[in-house]
Amino acid sequence: MIYSDKVMDHFANPRNVGTLPDADGVGQVGNPVCGDMMTFYIKVKEDRLSEIKFQTFGCGAAIAVSSMVTGMALGKTLEEAMAITNEKVAEELGGLPKNKMHCSNLGADALHEAIKDYRHKSAPGARDAVSAAPAQAHDEHDEACCCPYCEGPLEGMEEVCSCSHCDIDFIECPACGKYTNKAEATCVACGAKIVK
Repeated sequence: MIYSDKVMDHFANPRNVGTLPDADGVGQVGNPVCGDMMTFYIKVKEDRLSEIKFQTFGCGAAIAVSSMVTGMALGKTLEEAMAITNEKVAEELGGLPKNKMHCSNLGADALHEAIKDYRHKSAPGARDAVSAAPAQAHDEHDEACCCPYCEGPLEGMEEVCSCSHCDIDFIECPACGKYTNKAEATCVACGAKIVK
């Protein structure tokens, strides 16, 4: 697996690491399959990201992506920051290996979640509102039909599906029922051996 010089630089010298205890918005995303977890903290001033920090638990690519996303977003308007995509992040890093593209998706998603959190908190009446809605129950069927790398929707026939984001073909695991990388010998979700 070969990483660009930019990826290695952001991994070895990550920018904007840490937390913001008085953050205006916090966004957290994770991929339980690969174990990557990202939390972004933002401060907003006059509709711009005046400060941004991150904490990432994951591989070198995940750390590099988090660092790059904070650099791309700092000083931008909220709308400009919401326009940051996984493709733009990967491009700024000089490319990522195909099996690490999900990391760039997580970085952009964590930033977007922090902005959504800020907007929710700053909406008129948000501070006085009390959320009475219970957390939505997790739908196992939905999870089974999601890409295990980026959690995007899988498209195609029932036997073989593919993720348009990762460009990987998946088959249904006979052990857990979730879709797993067709090229792998074991299920990426449960570790069961895949008989081909």
